[in-house]
Amino acid sequence: MKKVFANYKLTIFLLLSILIGGVAGVVFGPKTAVVKPFGDLFLNLLFMIIVPLVFFSIASSLANMSGMKRLGKIMAGIFTVFFITAVISAILGFIGISIVDPLKNTDVSAIKTIMTEAAIDPEAEEVTFLGQLVQAFTVPDFQMLFSKSNMLQLIVFSILFGLATAMSGEKGKPIANLLTSGSAVMMKIVGFVMYYAPIGLGCYFATIIGELGPQILGGYVRVFVLYLVLTLIYFFGFFTLYAFAAGGKDGVKVFWKNAITPSVSAIATCSSAACIPINLAAVRKMGVPQDIAETMIPLGANTHKDGSVLGGVFKIVFLFSLFGKDMSSMTSILTILAVSFLVGAVMGAIPGGGMIGEMLILSVFGFPPEVLPIIAVISTVIDAPATLLNSAGNTVSAMMVSRIVEGKNWLKESLALK
Repeated sequence: MKKVFANYKLTIFLLLSILIGGVAGVVFGPKTAVVKPFGDLFLNLLFMIIVPLVFFSIASSLANMSGMKRLGKIMAGIFTVFFITAVISAILGFIGISIVDPLKNTDVSAIKTIMTEAAIDPEAEEVTFLGQLVQAFTVPDFQMLFSKSNMLQLIVFSILFGLATAMSGEKGKPIANLLTSGSAVMMKIVGFVMYYAPIGLGCYFATIIGELGPQILGGYVRVFVLYLVLTLIYFFGFFTLYAFAAGGKDGVKVFWKNAITPSVSAIATCSSAACIPINLAAVRKMGVPQDIAETMIPLGANTHKDGSVLGGVFKIVFLFSLFGKDMSSMTSILTILAVSFLVGAVMGAIPGGGMIGEMLILSVFGFPPEVLPIIAVISTVIDAPATLLNSAGNTVSAMMVSRIVEGKNWLKESLALK
């Protein structure tokens, strides 16, 4: 019993803190804002280490790569897994929302009232889609890479830096060693921060529940319940299938043994970026090779978002139903699935992100910019379960990438080494 408690001590404390925080949020409502600083402290600690952690983990994994052939195989595996899982989540979302009309028995006038109360970011309307892509991958000034708001740009720089180090041969060895040491130090800091996790997550979750309650009850409950049902189906059903595809029965056991902490952290923080350190530690326990883990997890936090793809389907169909547009034709169905996939790919990795994806929906389907707040509310309502699929999905995806890169016996070999 003591051994079990020792192995799952952090997980047990996290679950208890989330439970207590959730109950407090329901009971005290907006009053829980008083403990928000304690939750913000935990998030700030995580966000404080994200930039150096991402840089050192990606750059060191590439700088110490045994060969460019392996890097190419890893990247091919990553994008294959990303594409397949995103398509599956989009199809699941479309099937679910086709069966259950999100606007049935819903007061449309109330939704429009919410729409008029929300503000639209004028800058988001002025930037073209191509301009958004340029901004998504590059920054005009090096110092901007030190901001957590520019994670994708930092990843691009880290990849270039790691590749340049690896291709510099002997002259790059000192830098490669420095990157390896930096990565080890950052993971040690992650361990320090996680000691505060139960308090921070509990307080943050209490605040989220306290603020979100009125919105859920304000006409979006049907969307939330349907999304939650599909999340549970995808989380328990498809994640299990993915783990089985990655490593058979042992893969399923290893995944679920180590999936609780990343899952709880995702629900509590509503941030894929904040979960990068936690996910890195989890996939290493799952037996994922270090170079795959340190490439896959930071990249996945920004570009692999099954929950956002699922949410994209909801937003599009929600607007289709609101404006009475036909979505029964094959062209409409394929367009909805394709745009949902793109929405998932361009979502930001911070809480409340998604403005780019939402503007993409309005642009492609010709909806007026004034309806942006409608789907912005949906983003808020589904934020927690969406982050669960976005973030925790990266862990099982890392296992599948390991299967592609290392072969079918990768897990047995990894467990044997342990």
